[in-house]
Amino acid sequence: MPAVLRARATAAAAVLAVAFGGVALPATAASAATHRAPVGHVGSVSIGQRALAEAARHLGAPYVFGSAGPRTFDCSGLIQYAFAQVGVSLPRSSGDQYAAVRHIATADRQPGDLIFFRLGGGGVDHVGIYAGNNQIVVAPKSGDHVRYQTLWTSAYSVGRVG
Repeated sequence: MPAVLRARATAAAAVLAVAFGGVALPATAASAATHRAPVGHVGSVSIGQRALAEAARHLGAPYVFGSAGPRTFDCSGLIQYAFAQVGVSLPRSSGDQYAAVRHIATADRQPGDLIFFRLGGGGVDHVGIYAGNNQIVVAPKSGDHVRYQTLWTSAYSVGRVG
């Protein structure tokens, strides 16, 4: 298996480990290879956690404005694509996604929840999916790629699908 695909697969496995037992996620796909899933069954997996695992499968995919996968993404395209792969239809733009989900307190965020930002000072214009350990999986900007990113601000809203 090529190194890029191996890194994506191990990162997705680390995301699933979070869903099944709260293992802290690594900061990069490379460090994901050292994490092991916990032994035993500890409960069911939410739609958001399944979408998170799908988003993590695309770590390293290039950012392309207006793209919704499967090989390139912008921020809301990644979210729309990941949820579609687990059977949930979401609108295309981050603002419309914000309007379509249930809003929850930031203190109640869980892996798989959506993190919405108002970077331009107006309405919602950026989104990522919470991965635990104060990180999101996101397609951040032109010239970048799908990656883990540490939450850099407390000025965000949280939404939950389902």
